[in-house]
Amino acid sequence: MVGASAVKRAAFADASPQVSGEVWLHDDPAAPQIPLTYVGLSYELAQLSDPTFFSAANRDLVNYFRLLSAKGVLRLGGNTSEFCWLRVNASAPEPKLHVPAGNLDANWMPHRLFAIPPEAIDALAEFLNASGWRLIYGVNFGNSTPQRAADEAAYVAQKIGDRLEFFQIGNEPDLYIKASNSTRPPAWSFTDYVREWSGFAEAIVARVPNARFGGPDVAASSDWVTQFSEEVPTSIAPRLVALTGHYYAEGPPDDPHVTIERLLGGNPKIAVETKAIVASAKQHARIYRMTEGNSCYRGGKPGMSDAFAAALWAGDYMLELASLGCAGVNLHGGSSAYLTAGLGDHTPGMEVAKTPQAVHAGFYSPIQSEPGREPKAMPVFNGMMLANQFIGHTLLRVESDLKGTNLTAYAARREQSVKVALFNKDEHAGALLSIRSEHLVSTAAAWRLQAPSLDSTNGVSLAGAEIQDHAQWNPHAEVLEVRNGVTHLIVPAGSAALLFLD
Repeated sequence: MVGASAVKRAAFADASPQVSGEVWLHDDPAAPQIPLTYVGLSYELAQLSDPTFFSAANRDLVNYFRLLSAKGVLRLGGNTSEFCWLRVNASAPEPKLHVPAGNLDANWMPHRLFAIPPEAIDALAEFLNASGWRLIYGVNFGNSTPQRAADEAAYVAQKIGDRLEFFQIGNEPDLYIKASNSTRPPAWSFTDYVREWSGFAEAIVARVPNARFGGPDVAASSDWVTQFSEEVPTSIAPRLVALTGHYYAEGPPDDPHVTIERLLGGNPKIAVETKAIVASAKQHARIYRMTEGNSCYRGGKPGMSDAFAAALWAGDYMLELASLGCAGVNLHGGSSAYLTAGLGDHTPGMEVAKTPQAVHAGFYSPIQSEPGREPKAMPVFNGMMLANQFIGHTLLRVESDLKGTNLTAYAARREQSVKVALFNKDEHAGALLSIRSEHLVSTAAAWRLQAPSLDSTNGVSLAGAEIQDHAQWNPHAEVLEVRNGVTHLIVPAGSAALLFLD
């Protein structure tokens, strides 16, 4: 459904496009169907040290989650997960904290503990029920023991129930030996990782007989993902239901080469690495989920990650992964205090901010959530909402003869309805497009994703409406011209369009 409260006729000749072309839509028997749980958010596990955050009483946050997706997946993990511990009872002692020797100025880990009260898990269960979302829970692997992890997993499984997707054990283990992490000694290897991971998993299964797992949740090493899929011990292998990894398009934020132009330029490695991981996952009846990522690592870059460019990037990236067979995407965010803690209290984004900032390390957060302020949907949230319109649809094969502009297109079908997403990431060239389908199209409408400029942090709208306070959004659609079954529209420079074809 277009969901229009006010429908307006598209002004077909209002703009002067600089390029023109045709887009053809084809059925593809081998194309994947996008799961209903495709869209997700990722937060630091330490966010649970505040039991009022993920709570059904936090109505605004519940409403933003529901606006984004009725069936999304919340992932809790991040750097702070290696320093969190659940106080399962009043007498439970805190874990032993490992702090690397030497100068920690170049280390990006918290190196302090975060106690999670049991009532935070109780409240989380109510939050998930209120929002309709499911949960991926990250277990401490850096400063914990198998027995402690099992006790925590048992409590979480009991409280969360059937909304628990799976457990993850550890966060970005491929970085453990780096000076920026130092969770393990320099000689520690992938073989050591699999052995230790298996010990934690077996301890959890002893307490949670129906436990399921995802992994290895790496930062960047795609070879770890496929190798882990092959080498996980046979005793645990049937319980490994998801291969997981992270992806940050750019970074760090204080690198002058990190620009909007480069962000929107795309990355050809995405397709190559995703195809390999998806193939490995399918071979073992698993899925692949990108469980943490965003436009720019280490908190995001102001003027880019919190701007309209991030919305275009997010919608395009999420649908690219879907077209490659990925089963879900979780973009990272949360309160800046916990994101900053997860960066070892470094704030590189602040060093490039041109004006005073309300956050210190949450420039990429889809939902800005700071103490004493109402939650706010950021530009990237709009791109995620656009991508979420494709859930439950089967992807189509898209061809185009368009040249001379940075435009990508995705299409999917559910029954007799087709959706087409067009991302014109070119800052200067608009596009006049003719959309042709193998099936007869009689009516067409569109939502526009647009803003005053690519670096706009305000004035971002989807379907002609900005998201207001308390997650209020009143979309309306344009009616598009259809001639002899062909849909025509203009996609201005630096904007996107979502088409509804019937």
